Amino acid sequence: MPVEQLRQALLEHLPDYMVPALYVHLEALPLSPNGKLERKALPAPGVEAAVVREYEAPVGDTEILLAQLWAELLNVERVGRHDHFFELGGHSLLAVNLISRMREHGMEADVRGLFEQPTLAGYAAMTERMEIVL
Repeated sequence: MPVEQLRQALLEHLPDYMVPALYVHLEALPLSPNGKLERKALPAPGVEAAVVREYEAPVGDTEILLAQLWAELLNVERVGRHDHFFELGGHSLLAVNLISRMREHGMEADVRGLFEQPTLAGYAAMTERMEIVL
């Protein structure tokens, strides 16, 4: 089954943030001599395991700053407008770190908003609306 098809099937049953960001195809799971999963023998996912989206450069000050923060936190080279925080390897602890870094830059931030709008463009737009309201 192609990764995108698997991902879509999972999204029908799980919230977006619970769907795995990386996928590795295995012919068989590595088992210990007693038949249990040998976790240490599982291969680490490489760059090819990530969901790849076509890159579109960030637009505007908010998107550019958020892209820089995401790249630092997620240890990726660049972040595009349609990149997804959790697909790039983000998780709840990194989301909290992101909020802290955003506040250091004087931005209003909300962790819940990142779960609702996990793409760079979506979260930047939500952040800008929050700042206008306040």
